[in-house]
Amino acid sequence: MNAFAAAMDRIFSHADMAVAAVWISGSTSEERPIRVIRRAPDRITDFGAARILSDTTTVDVRVSELADPRPGDLIILGAESFIIQGEPVRDRERLIWTAELVPA
Repeated sequence: MNAFAAAMDRIFSHADMAVAAVWISGSTSEERPIRVIRRAPDRITDFGAARILSDTTTVDVRVSELADPRPGDLIILGAESFIIQGEPVRDRERLIWTAELVPA
């Protein structure tokens, strides 16, 4: 394990940084508990002359916990359910997936 992987493990195990979630495969209904870092940044989208401000929800999850998240998979955070929208992307070190979510 390299220093980056060890640091990510510590961050994802910290109660103030990451939260428990459940991943459910959209194709096989397989379930797995995971830990995620939830983010909710505002996103500005240009549409002609207009600029639209929209809420987004993204999560970061370790590749070691979830090897191949796919669009359509379900992520449950507490009482909220979300569907992965679009292809999740990995970071430069290939340790973390970032997935954009939409309410289920």
